[in-house]
Amino acid sequence: MSEKEAMSEVKEWLAKTFEAAGKSVPEFEYTPRSVSHLHHLMTLSKAKDEAARLVARDFRLKASEYRSQAARIREILENVGLAQESLPSNVVTSAQVLANVANLLNIRDTEMSSFLVAMGDISLRKTGVEEKRAEVNKESKRLLDYTRKAIARLTYLKRTLAQLEDEVAPCEAQMESWKTNLKVMALKENQYLQQCVNYKAVLNHAGYTPEVSHRVLVEMAEHRKELEKKTKPILDTLRSYQDLPPDKTLAALAIEDKKRQYADAEKYLEDVLQSALATS
Repeated sequence: MSEKEAMSEVKEWLAKTFEAAGKSVPEFEYTPRSVSHLHHLMTLSKAKDEAARLVARDFRLKASEYRSQAARIREILENVGLAQESLPSNVVTSAQVLANVANLLNIRDTEMSSFLVAMGDISLRKTGVEEKRAEVNKESKRLLDYTRKAIARLTYLKRTLAQLEDEVAPCEAQMESWKTNLKVMALKENQYLQQCVNYKAVLNHAGYTPEVSHRVLVEMAEHRKELEKKTKPILDTLRSYQDLPPDKTLAALAIEDKKRQYADAEKYLEDVLQSALATS
């Protein structure tokens, strides 16, 4: 269908619809989009109108059949003397109550079996409703328990949140202190690293190797002391030779003089010992 034909059908449908309602069609712009939307609505409206006409015709047909059946039943009742006008008021009232109950139970006749079946169906539905009600009550109790627990947990969380909010300021101050300490420690670390580099340079310059340990140094010191003990008499002797004159002859005379002094010292010591022995 072309756009022009669709627009013509939409205009005709709008005119009939608003005319039936006693109103005029409002002014608006007919765009391709609006025409397409209104044409879709028109199609749905016509389909629903046709369905409503079919249902109404069916209802009218059934009503006519029910009226004919009612007239026939009324004629039969009048022929057998059971017309409504000739019946006692209590019988009419009972019949109306019976008919109302049948309508309420949605049954087509008033036989006892139909009432029993309807009552059984109602009992089954009642049982189903009671079971569903029990399930709903159980679920409600469970949800109520969950709600109470959730409220208790929410209260606990609110109290915890309040405590945390109170601790925010001290924690922030402590964090600032830690930040300051970390900066100081970082500076100290850089300083110590630089000192370590300097010490390594000094050790490398001094010829330090990893084999030179404290134990090795202690052993070397003890060995040095032993050497000093062994070389001290030799050094003392050598120092005594430093007093000798550089000339060989003079040196020989000096040596003889030393020997004489040594002999005099031995003689003096011997005399002292002899005199000490004589005295004792």
